[in-house]
Amino acid sequence: MLNIKIFGIVQGVGFRPFVKNLADAHKIFGSVSNRGSYVEIFAQSSDDDLKNFLDDINHKNPPRSTILKVDINSLPDKNFSDFQIIESIHESGDIFVSPDIAICDKCAEELFDPNNRRYLHPFINCTACGARLTIMKNMPYDRERTSMNEFPMCDACAEEYFNPNSRRYDAQPICCNDCGCEVYLLGKNLRGHDAIKFTRKILADGGIAAIKGIGGFHLACDASNFDAVQRIRDSKTRPTKPFAVMFKDIAAVERECYLSDVEKTFLDSSQKPIVLLGIREQGTGNRIARNVAPNINKLGVMLPYTPLHMLIFNFPDSLILYFPTSLVLTSGNPSGVPITIDDDDAAKNFNFCDAILSHNRKILLRADDSVMDFIDNRPSMIRRSRGYAPLPVFYESNKKSVLAVGGELKNTFCLAKNNLLYASPYIGDVGDLRTVEVLKNSIHRMSDLLEIKPEITACDLHPRYQTTALAEKISSELQIPLIKIQHHYAHILSCMAENNFHGEVIGAAFDGTGYGDDGTIWGGEFFICDSKSYERVAHIKKFIQAGGDKSAREGWRIALAFIKNLDIARELNLADENNLRGQKFLLDKNINCVTSTSVGRIFDAVAAILGICKVSTYEGEAAMRFQACAERSNKKFRAEFMNTEEIFTEILNRRLIGENVNDLARLFHERLAEMTAQICEELSFKYKIKTVALSGGVFQNSLLSSLTNDKLQRRGLKVLRHELIPPNDGGICIGQAVNALQN
Repeated sequence: MLNIKIFGIVQGVGFRPFVKNLADAHKIFGSVSNRGSYVEIFAQSSDDDLKNFLDDINHKNPPRSTILKVDINSLPDKNFSDFQIIESIHESGDIFVSPDIAICDKCAEELFDPNNRRYLHPFINCTACGARLTIMKNMPYDRERTSMNEFPMCDACAEEYFNPNSRRYDAQPICCNDCGCEVYLLGKNLRGHDAIKFTRKILADGGIAAIKGIGGFHLACDASNFDAVQRIRDSKTRPTKPFAVMFKDIAAVERECYLSDVEKTFLDSSQKPIVLLGIREQGTGNRIARNVAPNINKLGVMLPYTPLHMLIFNFPDSLILYFPTSLVLTSGNPSGVPITIDDDDAAKNFNFCDAILSHNRKILLRADDSVMDFIDNRPSMIRRSRGYAPLPVFYESNKKSVLAVGGELKNTFCLAKNNLLYASPYIGDVGDLRTVEVLKNSIHRMSDLLEIKPEITACDLHPRYQTTALAEKISSELQIPLIKIQHHYAHILSCMAENNFHGEVIGAAFDGTGYGDDGTIWGGEFFICDSKSYERVAHIKKFIQAGGDKSAREGWRIALAFIKNLDIARELNLADENNLRGQKFLLDKNINCVTSTSVGRIFDAVAAILGICKVSTYEGEAAMRFQACAERSNKKFRAEFMNTEEIFTEILNRRLIGENVNDLARLFHERLAEMTAQICEELSFKYKIKTVALSGGVFQNSLLSSLTNDKLQRRGLKVLRHELIPPNDGGICIGQAVNALQN
């Protein structure tokens, strides 16, 4: 008899029913059960049958499962008479929690089959799809440990749940039109299908609806309706930040956007992330309103990933031929606050909506939509959340357990134990006390779920971050050490961890703001480092950043620090006279000034002198618009090494003689990539290191990242880049955890 322990994503994906059916097919006697951190099998049969059984487990496992390790031990035979799924027993050890999974094709087919008993059921699911992380209380993953425990199964669902031949055998969120969850409209006596039809009518007529999904509420409107989009913008105080759009199907996407095969694979995967796609200049469908993603050349696109989304688009009512093929679907939250998850907050936050469509399945852990770009036909995660979190990153460590609280912006936190680094779903910007409270609660819930009691806390070096204060408080309460880790070093470590790289690297970390060891603002750094320590060996040329927090939003202020000449600033119309004189006074008197090496701020400054964006209304706006302009140019430039001050001066002089703005935007990207590659080449020669890690929010820029990668590889250097962990601050919790685990 064999005792088989299987580790990985093997809970909540139909793994036990799969094993049961395999065992029956191979005439195996024994049992299978969840043990919290793994699935355990006792298998008794002939050697040949056992071999075939093991082969099928490894090669025919359910499509949404992931086997990471299999331990096999021989035991004396027992008196088994059949093969059974037995009651789950909790044991400590590594835990692998399945993220929430999009509706599968079979459930989607049943959803619109009038002969199926789950016809038009908003919560249809099976062992291969449905809510997971967001409804889980703790492990092992069984119904009584989820928010579905509040809904008793009807006899028909129970028969499927306990039937080994059913697609819903042991499917924990199972329910149907006769039992389980229900949708309804807040403030109106409409439930079920009537609530869905009312919401569809609101959207078709140009209204706004808040819709509760798997991980929180979204705000929705017809994406082709300029006025409806503007109402959401005005209500959220979000003047220009791009909105994501959910399209009815792939055909609708292809009418409006360019879509490569690899982009299509991810867009229509079981994770169903938001994918940034190029917008066709001449689309053939209902054109997306120009205020959905103003001033940029990409659109955040996703497909329906829940049954409710599909019903919103395709409910068989009188609107079926006229309903929009695309909807704005943006996170339902007030500005600066995490996504709304319950009815009380929805009623408060969405009083401007014409309908609030909710449901009574509790969301236990928030999960915003994941956002992904592509660079050189490879994924580049911008926001890692639903569908991906909390799948762990593997990185060999000293077996300690760590809580890394992450950064202040784009916050995610990381819990690490036994070589596994679990990054949380996206939390948001931790500048609001409500977000701090959400972060604290999420840490507590995930710590319980993953059964990790931290021995070390890690955080950013910045003394005034809310996350630093929270880490200090947690460290004091738990009486455990606190390690403060330099921001850009954590960026590089996150890239090394994602690539499972353990040696020394040349790290190039470019972003907007990070607290340096010397108390200045860093953001254009070159390190020689490994997972234990780092040395800052180079950086871009220092400049003065005046104006405090305003300088991070108003690129013209940085531009003036480089120009140093009011007459030229006036010629470029950087700002009005009072602002120009006031800023020049601050610079001349060294008031409210700091020393900076931020590449992100230089992007803002060049975008300002080119007239692309002088004041940003959201984080990263200038850089996004700047990249869009650069990508409109096909001009080639001769490679030439310059430092950042010289690059700025060249762009300024060319601008003053009237050269094309798009060409100059392209030139800036080319020059910056050349500078980066040449510095890395010199460091490689000096330190005998051939591997470069690129990280930091600036490397979200697909043009800069691609150009830099190409120039580094031409110099014979190996390049580590991010794919499924964000290069921005959403990934630094991984880097913080890596360093804490090594020390």
